[in-house]
Amino acid sequence: MKFSENWLRELVEIKADRAALAHALTMAGLEVEELTPLGENLGGVVVAEIVGAEKHPEADRLQVCKVDAGTGEPLQIVCGAPNARVGIKVPLATVGANLPGGIAIKAAKLRGVESFGMLCSAKELGIDNDASGLLELSADAPVGKPLADYLELPDASIELKLTPNRPDCLGLVGLAHDVAALFGSHVKVPEQKDAVVAGAARRGIRLEAGADAPRYLGRIIEGIDPAARTPLWLAERLRRAGLRPISAVVDVTNYVMLELGQPLHAFDNDKLQGDIVVRHAREGETLKLLDGSEAKLDHGFLLIADEKNGLAVAGVMGGYDSRVTDTTHNIFLESAHFAPAAIMGRARKLGMHTDASHRFERGVDPELPRRALERATELLLAISGGKAGPVLVAENLSDLPKPVAVALRRARLKRVLGVEVADAEVARIFTALGMQVETAADGWRITAPSSRFDIEREEDLIEEVARIYGYDRIPTHTPEGALALAIDPEARLHELAVREQLAARGYYEAVNLAFVSHALIEKWGLGERLVPLANPLSADLAVMRPSLLPGLIEALSHNRARQQERVRLFELGRVFAAGNPPDETPSLAIVASGSARSEQWGEAARPLDFFDLKGDLDALIAWGGEPQRWSVHADGLPGWLHPGRGARVARDGQTVGYLGALHPQLAKALDLGPDVHVLELALEPLLGRRLPNAQPVPRFPSVRRDIAVDVPESVSWSQIEQAVRSSLGAALVELRLFDRYSGKGVEAGRKSLAMGLILQDASRTLTDDDADRCVRNAVAALEVSCEAKLRG
Repeated sequence: MKFSENWLRELVEIKADRAALAHALTMAGLEVEELTPLGENLGGVVVAEIVGAEKHPEADRLQVCKVDAGTGEPLQIVCGAPNARVGIKVPLATVGANLPGGIAIKAAKLRGVESFGMLCSAKELGIDNDASGLLELSADAPVGKPLADYLELPDASIELKLTPNRPDCLGLVGLAHDVAALFGSHVKVPEQKDAVVAGAARRGIRLEAGADAPRYLGRIIEGIDPAARTPLWLAERLRRAGLRPISAVVDVTNYVMLELGQPLHAFDNDKLQGDIVVRHAREGETLKLLDGSEAKLDHGFLLIADEKNGLAVAGVMGGYDSRVTDTTHNIFLESAHFAPAAIMGRARKLGMHTDASHRFERGVDPELPRRALERATELLLAISGGKAGPVLVAENLSDLPKPVAVALRRARLKRVLGVEVADAEVARIFTALGMQVETAADGWRITAPSSRFDIEREEDLIEEVARIYGYDRIPTHTPEGALALAIDPEARLHELAVREQLAARGYYEAVNLAFVSHALIEKWGLGERLVPLANPLSADLAVMRPSLLPGLIEALSHNRARQQERVRLFELGRVFAAGNPPDETPSLAIVASGSARSEQWGEAARPLDFFDLKGDLDALIAWGGEPQRWSVHADGLPGWLHPGRGARVARDGQTVGYLGALHPQLAKALDLGPDVHVLELALEPLLGRRLPNAQPVPRFPSVRRDIAVDVPESVSWSQIEQAVRSSLGAALVELRLFDRYSGKGVEAGRKSLAMGLILQDASRTLTDDDADRCVRNAVAALEVSCEAKLRG
């Protein structure tokens, strides 16, 4: 919300300077994001009229102007502005003036021609950023009058960073109530009078959108002057609020929106056909908007239409074909109330953000439309002339929000704030904020005005007292109370242990948004069971992430684009899948690229490979103390993994994640190299651990037997280990793989694996027969499940 300081001071008495006002607003929760002084130090700058202009004899782009500054004799000024011409009135900085930015005006010669002053642009005067030409003033501007007096300067442009729960402050009158409460003054806004009805033109209005559009008002104004110029005072207030003056009709609607907070729109009445219909858009319906774009609508959009065509996307933007132009003489002026939920996110869905949508999706006072319509009519008749028709009203009163009284207990107020606020001060605060105050035995009953959507419960009222009374006046106390200590179960690792382990292995933790773009998810082939957002922050953040990897890969790519060749990142977070309610799964993801080790002299550099990431996974699994419950398999891989350099991770036979290199096609689509490896798995299985159980040192020796088998290349070590352990049970203490061979002597497509079986019994010494029987059982199990052959 951006506005002129002078405008605010006109609406409410402020017994404080600019710095104190800004501080008070910020401390009251209305953060001043930017404060720009305007028109400081304009002494010596006056209103002047160009009465003559000739081409400079030595420069094509300069003119020698004769300027009437009200001193009797015209002054000679050399000017290079493209819009300098006879008859316009402009600001003149006379000799001796000092402009903002340290520009001192002196008599000078420009290309041999004397110049006694400078004709100024808005930027040179420090009141706007427009440096395209001279600041043109109204034709009735009094020559010789100090410019500061004429433009009501100095002033300041103040921009507030409002929270979404304060839409009432998106209008100067609403903001004025807060300022009045802060400074103990009163709002000076006169009661709005109804315009004189001199015309009889009418048009029917039909409401067909139910509770989404419960109130719609309109009025036909005939015979306006389309060439009427916006008054300087109104145009300047728009400029200082960040809006460019366009035409009288548009400027008036913008002005009323800034003043009251109610967006308005004007249609060319001669282009409308039949009744005005407020309805939901039909699926696939399109409408060309004021900015020339084509809006593709669905049933979720509200549409303002006539009997034949759509006219405007309600609460967002008007249509192109029904717009007011330089030839418009009759307008239909609308003022409506739309439910915030019906407008929320619609502008972003069209890839835009408008002043109207910004207000409607936060909530506009349902009682404002009539007042705003009368105020706009008053201004339009004064500026553009014409005849106002009767106010046309269509409303469903049962669908309009109704004020509800909220109880505030005196004891509760003191307990929460930690300070006792006098009853008279509490009543003053709420009264100044435009609320109705009713005294009760234990406190008050407060009825908020229809503009305050945020007042729903007692805590909201306490917050109002705190911010107006002053947070700096509330003492700081140590909170009292007993805290119950939560003891983590021993059978579950804490997430912090996972973070510490990964950090110790050289990874950095990343934190990404839980929202991603639909286009990015499609690249990964993860388009199933997506959870779309009804009100996304932007089109690029439209769905909840189904995986942590897309966001982590974006972070990796960002780092590599900044000369970070060796990147190691991990993230712990939730992923989402469609359901009722949506499924949320805590997950862990890792991405890595570059060399396997940091640059050093003790080891030759080599690129990261699958087994490096597998080693990091094994280190995490080892913390749980049950590595035998985990296994990796080469089958069932998702489409985003390299088919020959990826694996499926399972715990107790259930798939919990995947690891390996990215699929080459995906890596190319994401503009990545072939060395990017990833891991993602559900977090909960990783956090389970076996409780320590002390065992006596074995009294009987262990026995080792080595065997070598050849198996198909497609058989993984996990399958072999699982088969051996299943066949030998408790007798097998450890299984060691100590050799792998393929080549001469081994069939093509097969490999030779040599392993050591460490056997032990806690109750007796194993005999040779026992060991031989274990070897036979292991070989038999491998022959059945792994197509193994015992090598001699």
